[in-house]
Amino acid sequence: MTSTLDQPTRADATGRVHHAGGAAKVAAKHLAVLTRADKDAALHALADALLAATDRIVAANEADILRGRENGMPEGLQDRLRLTPERVGAIAEALRQLAGLPDPIGDVVRGSTLANGLQLRQVRVPMGVVGMVYEARPNVTVDAAGLGLKSGNAMILRGGSAAADTNRVIVDVLRKALQEQGIPADAVQLLDGGHEDVDALITARGLVDLVIPRGSDRLIQAVVQGATVPVIETGIGNCHVYVDAAADLDQAIAIAINSKTHRPSVCNAAESLLVHRDVADTLLPRLYDALRDAGVGLHTDQRASAIAERGGTPYTPATEVDFATEYLDLQLSVAVVDDLDAAIAHIDRYGSGHTEVIVTGDRAAARAFVAQVDAAVVTVNASSRFTDGGEFGFGAEIGISTQKLHARGPMGLQELTSTKWVVEGDGQTR
Repeated sequence: MTSTLDQPTRADATGRVHHAGGAAKVAAKHLAVLTRADKDAALHALADALLAATDRIVAANEADILRGRENGMPEGLQDRLRLTPERVGAIAEALRQLAGLPDPIGDVVRGSTLANGLQLRQVRVPMGVVGMVYEARPNVTVDAAGLGLKSGNAMILRGGSAAADTNRVIVDVLRKALQEQGIPADAVQLLDGGHEDVDALITARGLVDLVIPRGSDRLIQAVVQGATVPVIETGIGNCHVYVDAAADLDQAIAIAINSKTHRPSVCNAAESLLVHRDVADTLLPRLYDALRDAGVGLHTDQRASAIAERGGTPYTPATEVDFATEYLDLQLSVAVVDDLDAAIAHIDRYGSGHTEVIVTGDRAAARAFVAQVDAAVVTVNASSRFTDGGEFGFGAEIGISTQKLHARGPMGLQELTSTKWVVEGDGQTR
C-alpha cells in the first residue's frame, strides 16, 4: 500500500526529472551540430576549470570521506571515493585525451549506391539524452560529462550520496565552463535527490534515451529490473587469473600480484586465482609469500589449503560464497584445478562476465580459453588491470558493459552513439 506521505515526494521527483529531461533534450539539439573543433575546445576548457578548482574539489571530497568514515564505509570504498590533487589532475588529463580522439559523429559505418541511383549511408549519431546512475566514484562524473560532450549527448547524472559534496562542486565547475564556451549548461545536470529520483530517471521514457548504471550488483539489478528506458548493463568484476600448466611462473606471479594488488577496490582487479595442478606445488608457495607480503588474505580450496599449510601460510577455507564474491579488497580466493576445462568450468560457474585472464605459453590453450570463456574481455599473459577505457586508448570510459547488446567491454565514444540511415536521391519514386 502506498503512503500518502510518499506521493508528493514521488511527484516532486518526477517533476524534477522531467524538467531536467526537457532541458537536456534542448541541450542535445545544440550539441548535435557542434563541430569537432567546438567540442575539443570545450573539453580543454573543462580540464582547465577542474584544475583551477582543485582545492575546492578536494575540500568537498574530504568532507565526503569524513562522513563516509564516520558511517563505517570500508577502506576499499573510501579509496574509490577519494580525490587527491593528483587524481584531479588525472581526470582533467583524461578530458584532454578525449579532445585528441577522432569525433565519431558523422562517421559512415557503411554505404552504397543502389541500381536506381539512391545513395545510402549509415552514419553515427548521438544517443541524445543519457542518464547515468552510479555510486562512490566522482571521477565518473567527469568522465561521463566529457564523453557525453564529445559524442554529442546531454548527460543527466545521479551519483551516490557518498560523493554528494564532491559531485555538486564538480558539476558546478563543469556547467560554468560550458556556459563560458557558449554551450548550454544543461548539457550536464546532476540529480541529488533520493531513490525517488532514480526511479523517475529510469522511467522517463521519451525524455531519456538511454540509462547506464554503474556500481554494485544491487544497484545495477535495481536499474535493470525497474527501468522502462533502454539500459546498457555494466557489471561487477568477479575476475579470475588462471595459471596454466605451460605458464612462465615468474610471469604468472607478476600478473597475479598486479591483478590483485595494483588497485584492489576497482572492478578489474582479480578476485580469484586458479592454478593448474601440475604447477601448483611449485608456484603457490612462491605466490603465497608474495601475496602475504602485499597484505592479501587467502580463501583457499582443499588442495590450495594443503599447500598453504605445508608452508605455514595463513588461510581461510573457501566456501561457495568466497568464490562468488567481488571482494574489492585485499582478499583472494584460490583453487587448484585439474586442467584447462576445469578452469573454464569454474569461471562459467562463478565469473561475472567482466575480465578473465590466462597465463600460458601454450598457444592452443590460449586459443581455447579465448574461444570458450564468456566475458567482455579475455586477456592472455597480461594483467586484468588493463580492462580500462583509458588503457584501451578511449581517453575515458562511461563504464564496462558486461551485456552483449550494442556495446560490450569498456565503453568509449563509439559506444555512446547510435546510427541513422541517410538516403539521398534525385527525384526517384517507388
